[in-house]
Amino acid sequence: MNRMTRTAPFALFGALALAGIAQAQEPVVNIGDRHGNLRTAQEHIVAAYQLVGQAQQDNREGLGGHAERARQLLVQADQELRQAASSANNGGRP
Repeated sequence: MNRMTRTAPFALFGALALAGIAQAQEPVVNIGDRHGNLRTAQEHIVAAYQLVGQAQQDNREGLGGHAERARQLLVQADQELRQAASSANNGGRP
């Protein structure tokens, strides 16, 4: 058995685990009204995430992986907005 054959199941498991983690981290609106602009931006991210998901379903996942990458970036943007609001709450400290 060559090395490629032995490592393939682990690579597949890793890819599936990452996909599961990405699904579990859907963006949510959880920034308070104190930061109205950040909250509005977060609302738009959530809406975009849902619309991209709908596009994936409508196109039977035939978007070359780009839609999934866009969703991952939207999750990242959501996390950054939360950090920005938290930083503002802490007087500019991370």
